[in-house]
Amino acid sequence: MSGPVLPALGRFSVEKQESLLKLSILSISAVLAFSTRLFSVLRFESVIHEFDPYFNYRTTKYLAEKGFYSFHNWFDDRAWYPLGRIIGGTIYPGLMVTASAIYHLLNSLNITLDVREVCVFLAPLFSSLTAIMTYLLTSELHSVGAGLCAAGMIAIVPGYISRSVAGSYDNEGIAIFCMLFTYYLWIKAVKTGYIYWSALCSVAYFYMVSSWGGYVFLINIIPLHVLVLMVCGRFSHKIYVAFSTVYTLGTLLSMQISFVGFQPVQTSEHMLALGVFGLCQILAFVNYIRANLSTENFNLLFKSLIIIISSIIGIGLAVLTLSGKVAPWTGRFYSLLDPSYAKNNIPIIASVSEHQPTSWSSFYFDLQILTFLFPAGLYYCFSKLTDHNIFIILYGVFSVYFAGVMVRLMLVLAPVMCILSGIAVSSSLSTYMKYVDASSHLQTKPGTKTGKTKDPSAPQNKGIAYMFVGMMTCFLISYTFHCTWVTSEAYSSPSIVLSARSHDGSRIIFDDFREAYWWLRMNTPEDAKVMSWWDYGYQITAMANRTIIVDNNTWNNTHISRVGQAMASTEDKAYEIMKELDVDYVLVIFGGLTGYSSDDINKFLWMVRIGGSTPEGAHIKEWDYYTPSGEFRVDGDGSPTLLNCMMYKMCYYRFGQVYTEGGKPPGYDRVRNAEIGNKDFQLDVLEEAYTSEHWIVRIYKVKDLPNRGTR
Repeated sequence: MSGPVLPALGRFSVEKQESLLKLSILSISAVLAFSTRLFSVLRFESVIHEFDPYFNYRTTKYLAEKGFYSFHNWFDDRAWYPLGRIIGGTIYPGLMVTASAIYHLLNSLNITLDVREVCVFLAPLFSSLTAIMTYLLTSELHSVGAGLCAAGMIAIVPGYISRSVAGSYDNEGIAIFCMLFTYYLWIKAVKTGYIYWSALCSVAYFYMVSSWGGYVFLINIIPLHVLVLMVCGRFSHKIYVAFSTVYTLGTLLSMQISFVGFQPVQTSEHMLALGVFGLCQILAFVNYIRANLSTENFNLLFKSLIIIISSIIGIGLAVLTLSGKVAPWTGRFYSLLDPSYAKNNIPIIASVSEHQPTSWSSFYFDLQILTFLFPAGLYYCFSKLTDHNIFIILYGVFSVYFAGVMVRLMLVLAPVMCILSGIAVSSSLSTYMKYVDASSHLQTKPGTKTGKTKDPSAPQNKGIAYMFVGMMTCFLISYTFHCTWVTSEAYSSPSIVLSARSHDGSRIIFDDFREAYWWLRMNTPEDAKVMSWWDYGYQITAMANRTIIVDNNTWNNTHISRVGQAMASTEDKAYEIMKELDVDYVLVIFGGLTGYSSDDINKFLWMVRIGGSTPEGAHIKEWDYYTPSGEFRVDGDGSPTLLNCMMYKMCYYRFGQVYTEGGKPPGYDRVRNAEIGNKDFQLDVLEEAYTSEHWIVRIYKVKDLPNRGTR
């Protein structure tokens, strides 16, 4: 078979053969990125994952059917009853517009697909584009070899797969591509100084702003790069043109997003970019003055300008801040600077698992060998310090910090880990592979008859090179197996459809969520109001098509606090709150029968904390739900306040007569590993309406007010 192939290849030049090889490797990386994210589709039917994607799918469907104008002005009366929600002014529309555009494009080509199918496969599609963009960015930063290596790494890295598997229809699915695209164009602008690349970078930044709130990271890391270049004496006309264009045009474009509005010129998170932009103008003006004045006059003018400008800026910022024109940092931003801030001040933020600090094991779980290659990549960048290498160093260092503060930002760290690891692998192999080549054992020595002589150290170098190349090969193979295993076991199962292993190793599927939501859709009035904890709001609205009290937007802490107060109160007090909110049904998630740990009992203390964080819930004290020894227990030793609150009763109603494990008493909770302490009770203000097959979802109907006789 090699006979016909080799002559065919021989007809191509060496450069063309290398180009074909590069294209083949890059194509394989893109296909690998797409295919590794299809586990959930192969294992289950094509379903949307998690919670936020259900809202995104619902809004995308509305956009595709009604058009952008109706979508932008849509008032959603199904959410946050009785407040409602203006969709166009409270979301980043980039994800929905992208999916809708692809949907209409495919249908115009007579490729008939449902909107849901486009939403399911959008993240894998963009993951392929991300692999290509990683190659372009790394090649621009270092070399083509490093780019190919980085593209292969990001194609399967778990830290990125976690948010880009099929069905994970969330903003981050396209935002990572937008982020790397913006960085690539920024590096091109820095290296060339052309307005063309800077303008394209501004447009890419606009796409990023329209897609994800994480754009704040970009608009801080780029000006920080410029500021470091100023401090290092590397500021040039190219940098001035690049940043001035990107900031002015990018800011104007970003302000066209309704949800962003005037934030780029009003909020503290954007002030670094504004300050660096001002410094660029001052520095450029100073350089111009220096070229046209004598040294003595320039020094006098420079000192005067420094004093005047510093005074104006200081007084201006103080006045704007005190007058409220410049908004202070938000709670989410403070939680990035101080990991304990949200826990101590904003329980609604601290209650989200994605906002917790990252454990060391999570770094290895999501990145594996990249955690060790990352410092080596930093070393190679420091060894050849350029303007663009300074950028990737800053990106790497700051993303490590933010990923350590918040689990969710592991997604921002994964690309730079792959980029710097690709640089490390490529540079290391380039150093050692030359010793593997047998021809490198012969070195030219002038004055000899043959012109070549053997290097006595060559065999030793060859042995070391073989050992290093073999070790690196084992590391990369281990990385591949680790990524495949993590993707299969941890990131390929949708949360809406649960799976577990039985004793014989077979897989068991729990479809309780969809069953319960379908029951709500088919068996309750269309105008029924459903109360649940905010985690499930998007799913109830999208799948059950029912009005909910609170949802995952979490914009109104008072409303969520009111729901928490109802869950944490006794039945009579909870009934008053439910009637105040006009609630018809209450939905709770319970895992005591199956061992599902992400249920409402395990989330209950957050309901207590959030419920007690407002003046209306001042009577709710967290310590009332603990035992005298400070334990949170559901058994007979549990706090009477806990054992008699509405959440406890809704979860454990009739559970006291159920056997869950052999050799255990009835009412044994498999999550808390305890026999419940309050078994024989009846519900006064609620009646059980539906309990799913495995008791994971329980729905209760709120009873009507009792009839009152007349005297």
